[in-house]
Amino acid sequence: MSPYLSKASNVLSLTVPIILYIISKAYNKFLSHNSISMTEKQFAVSVTNLRKRIGNKDILKGLSFNVENGEVFGIVGPNGAGKTTTLRILSGIIKNFEGYVKIFGLTPVEAKQKGYISYMPEDAFPYEKLTGYENLDFYAELYAKGDKQLKEKYLKLGVEISNLGKRIYDKTAEYSRGMKRRLIIARTLMVMPKLSVLDEPTSALDVESAVRIRNIILDMARRYNMTIILSSHNMLEVEYLCDRITLINDGRVVASGKPEEIVKNTNSKNLEEAFIKLVFGDQ
Repeated sequence: MSPYLSKASNVLSLTVPIILYIISKAYNKFLSHNSISMTEKQFAVSVTNLRKRIGNKDILKGLSFNVENGEVFGIVGPNGAGKTTTLRILSGIIKNFEGYVKIFGLTPVEAKQKGYISYMPEDAFPYEKLTGYENLDFYAELYAKGDKQLKEKYLKLGVEISNLGKRIYDKTAEYSRGMKRRLIIARTLMVMPKLSVLDEPTSALDVESAVRIRNIILDMARRYNMTIILSSHNMLEVEYLCDRITLINDGRVVASGKPEEIVKNTNSKNLEEAFIKLVFGDQ
């Protein structure tokens, strides 16, 4: 063999393994990236090791849970457990936190900017100087972004959801609490978000108003395959509405699964009893 061929052979013997190593690393990175993307696509919401500190207090201490597309998912727990903080993070309102949160593969802020998320705080109220219709019209205009047909679609659905009849044209200052809540629910859901986040949707309502709102939530979830995350202190309501729940206490997940599974696993008669056992221990 000539000296030139021998030298070329030696160079190849050294460089080929390096090239193969680089290709292998790039391929593995590609597979890893696509594996993560596929995992994200399987869930509407994916939360891993979520932590939030406010001042000197740790509010969330490593929450992890996933929500499937089209699921009604409950986040329950005692006062101060971190429910509202979690919902505000998922809605893109609280931007600074530690951990991994994806909404349809996007950060909460990105998902919010794309109009994927609609959030209803517990203390939400309509503009009382406007009629119910004017309230809906204002939000329909805001979300439609100049698309007249889309605005009319939102507005029509909002009127249907609120089911206020002729009272839709009255000033909302004259509405009962239940009527105001129905209008707020309509305002939140009429834009058909991919994810609707509802904080205590039936809080302080009478039985009839609460039942109406529960039926609205279920109807919208089924009709539009809408993913809904809600919080509630009413365990009967949670059992009725939610496909799955996560129970948190002191910023940590203490149980997750279908309501009936949690009841069975805690040897309880119902979710309320299971809640008491998991949060306060056997009493």
